[in-house]
Amino acid sequence: MTIAERVRGVVEAHRGERGALLPILHHLQQEFGWIDPQVVPVLAQELNLSRADVHGVISFYTDFRSEPAGTSTVKICRAEACQSVGAERLVADAEQVFGVKVGQTTPDHSVTLDQVFCLGNCALGPSAQINGRLHGRVDRSRLVEILAEGNA
Repeated sequence: MTIAERVRGVVEAHRGERGALLPILHHLQQEFGWIDPQVVPVLAQELNLSRADVHGVISFYTDFRSEPAGTSTVKICRAEACQSVGAERLVADAEQVFGVKVGQTTPDHSVTLDQVFCLGNCALGPSAQINGRLHGRVDRSRLVEILAEGNA
């Protein structure tokens, strides 16, 4: 099955929903791990939108990826509550440990490092979401430990 056929199947599953583009994009992101640029013209045609409209939504929301993520995804909270208890240090440590800057993926595609601006875990900051699982009171050693143990 081609990408276009898979996209059309997802669109069909959401046909008739008001504001279907966002749920469709979430579905595609979950299925593929990213939003392949090849889906933009298919979505535009199927939803009667311009390519610019579809691309605008993808680029506006930081959760939508326009390139494949690493095997593990680390999102560090940089909201004020987490900043006040060491989030900036955690970001610097993570960049050093993984050898990439925020928004990048390691060359071996093992880790993608991202930032978010509130995970809703303010009382347990600094917080990180690792492979979709929320962790509180994260520091350099705990971050490495979580990834090494596969307990993300």
